[in-house]
Amino acid sequence: MAEVEEQGRKLSEESTDESEEEDTEEEPKLKYERLTNGVTEILQKDAASCMTVHDKFLALGTHFGKVYLLDIQGNVTQKFEISSVKINQISLDESGDHVGICSEDGKVQVFGLYTREGFHENLDYPIKVVALHPQFSKSNNKQFVTGGNKLLLYERNWLNRWKTSVLHEGEGNITNVKWTANLIAWANNVGVKIYDICSKQRITNVLRDNTSLRPDMYPCSLCWKDNTTLIIGWGSSVKICVVKERDPTQMRDLPSRYVEIVSAFETEFFISGLAPLADQLVTLYYVKESSEHVEEEFRTRPRLDIIQPLAEGCEEISSDALTVRNFQENQCRDYRLEHSEGESLFYIISPKDIVVAKERDQDDHIDWLLEKKKYEEALMAAEISFKNIKRHDVQKIGMAYINHLVERGDYDAAARKCQKVLGKNMDLWENEVYRFKTIGQLKAISQYLPRGDLRLRPAIYEMILHEFLKTDYEGFATLIREWPGELYNNMAIVQAVNEHLKKDPTNSMLLTTLAELYTYDQRYDRALEIYLKLRHKDVYQLIHKHNLFSSIKDKIVLLMDFDKEKAVDMLLDNEDKISMDKVVEELKDRPELLHVYLHKLFKRDHHKGQKYHERQISLYAEFDRPNLLPFLRESMHCPLEKALEICQQRHFVEETVFLLSRMGNCRHALQMIMEELADVDKAIEFAKEQDDRELWEDLISYSIDKPPFITGLLNNIGTHVDPILLIHRIKEGMEIPNLRDSLVKILQDYNLQILLREGCKKILVADSLSLLQRMHRTQKRGVRVDEENICESCHTPILPSDTAQAFGVVVFHCRHMFHKECLPSPGNLPGIQYCNICSAKRRGPGSGILEMKK
Repeated sequence: MAEVEEQGRKLSEESTDESEEEDTEEEPKLKYERLTNGVTEILQKDAASCMTVHDKFLALGTHFGKVYLLDIQGNVTQKFEISSVKINQISLDESGDHVGICSEDGKVQVFGLYTREGFHENLDYPIKVVALHPQFSKSNNKQFVTGGNKLLLYERNWLNRWKTSVLHEGEGNITNVKWTANLIAWANNVGVKIYDICSKQRITNVLRDNTSLRPDMYPCSLCWKDNTTLIIGWGSSVKICVVKERDPTQMRDLPSRYVEIVSAFETEFFISGLAPLADQLVTLYYVKESSEHVEEEFRTRPRLDIIQPLAEGCEEISSDALTVRNFQENQCRDYRLEHSEGESLFYIISPKDIVVAKERDQDDHIDWLLEKKKYEEALMAAEISFKNIKRHDVQKIGMAYINHLVERGDYDAAARKCQKVLGKNMDLWENEVYRFKTIGQLKAISQYLPRGDLRLRPAIYEMILHEFLKTDYEGFATLIREWPGELYNNMAIVQAVNEHLKKDPTNSMLLTTLAELYTYDQRYDRALEIYLKLRHKDVYQLIHKHNLFSSIKDKIVLLMDFDKEKAVDMLLDNEDKISMDKVVEELKDRPELLHVYLHKLFKRDHHKGQKYHERQISLYAEFDRPNLLPFLRESMHCPLEKALEICQQRHFVEETVFLLSRMGNCRHALQMIMEELADVDKAIEFAKEQDDRELWEDLISYSIDKPPFITGLLNNIGTHVDPILLIHRIKEGMEIPNLRDSLVKILQDYNLQILLREGCKKILVADSLSLLQRMHRTQKRGVRVDEENICESCHTPILPSDTAQAFGVVVFHCRHMFHKECLPSPGNLPGIQYCNICSAKRRGPGSGILEMKK
């Protein structure tokens, strides 16, 4: 096996190179292995001189004149004794049924591997190259070429005889030849020619660039990429030529095809072989040291590079130095590069070694990533290509990644990867948990443990909870909240928490967690006690969620102390579960809380707590006087005498005034306003509300000797009492503030009243006239009377069946109809009749009568 520079020391048995591995982040593009089995034995006794590759097998020629057919693994399947000297070249047709061989002693053999037909000829000069027509197996393509000092074309004619023709001579030995489709390319000492077998014309001559190099030491490498693209490598020069069809208008005496060089560039080293790889090139380089005095053991190894051709240069994609056997003794001409088009296999042939290079697959890519400790990329690559990888397992790569993270001390990342890598394998999960316990990192893995349908044994979860309980109360509480209670033995954890609370009984974090554990265990009363003790915000949610109202009947005071508003709302919303009487009984020793409860009850429904309204008077007076007066106004069940007594005791003037007025003692109420409050505006407002003339008289009498009160009365009395009454009673000489303004205001108010009355009168007259006209129009309308109408008294048809007879019908404007004889007598008012139906509803004359006679 031959490897890249990092692997050469391990795999080459005879190499003495102990160079260190180079640390590179660039991944190799190819992988290498040595062709062994039968090849190893052959090359121990002989040396490889040439080889050709078919998709089905390999054909190897040696320096001792033998040709071996090998399978892809290097096992010998056939052996041919061709000559006693070096085999120069072997050629196969596309089907692999025929082989052409030439040797240094001038022998040329072309024969079928599975038939007896063949061509054998011994020439008197060395034959360097041979090439069969790609379709040689077909009867009309029995052609091949040989090259020594000239290029000969052999064709079998219709008489089954071989005809020979010279395609080229006179420019030295033919050193290489390649045949594809109808094009033959060959190289001699001068350059490279291409011959069109169909038109029997040579279509190009590509001269070699560096003529100082000996053609026998640095031979030309030829390779057809496809049927029209030829790649030429000679010395350190590379040219890519494309055969194109010539425009018929420009043909004249020129060949129908021509060659265009699409890319040409120089390389750093000497070329020993070329092969295509998609749109790139695989190049085998012979690296020659600049100093001629370098000892053999230090000579540089050959290189296999992948390059990207450009128009005027190339870009190196990858470069691998190869450790082949006896590379120190080899020259440029000793190396060859052959390739198999079907599988992208590249064979590097040297006298004592054959190395196979192939493109790296996804397994190789993962190998390289793992070697470089790029575990995350390796895991991602394995997940993406899990159907194509053969040597690797996604879970094993993931485990290697977890091990790497643990070794590096990145425990959180390792635990996070467990969730993805371990998946549903519970055994692996438990192993990892115990490993994290061993290294003291249970906390890291705790948040990633499975907790859904797939679960570990309860002991695993309990072990982690105990670990948190020892060192991290907050983390312990978080796990209790996040983990479902059925993951572990709840009672065991409760017992452990209680043990810790013995040491620290006031720890709110532990108490809260214990309450949650009690909740999971459905011991809600125990949880409720803790929540109330801690004044925890979730206490109300717990009560509602689990219907714990029966458990809080004796804890109402605690709930109220914690949050009065929430507690009262909850109690009022659930009166069917905790009665109003029970709440009042519990709060009787806490009047301030009782007031809050009864106040909200009253706001919701003025009548529901009516039996407590008497008690509420004193509660409002004690704790909430601003709401006492609204309560007295809105309550219909409040005992007024009791309320008046309390308000008088506490000297609540406004409330006392309201109660006096409500009890009918308005004069006393007005007196309190004037004497206690001395507020004329409030007194006037009170008199307006009562609208009692005697109150106004009392108010005037009380104010007549108080100028500021007189001013207030003059400003506000005009619309309720005749101002003249007040003005006449003012003593002469009394100085009244702002008297002129007050009198002006009285006049303006009087003028406004006059205007309003006139306006109202005009509106009333206009409306009366409009309504009268409307009534007149309505009463002028006729009323349809037909056989469908009935008499409202006798309920028979209003019209007789025989209309020829005389009849009388009375129709009222209310649309009720009667036979004239069915109506009662007019009574005291002759000529005026009433509708019997409507007169029962309203007493008085009808709006009119229509009489129909015939």
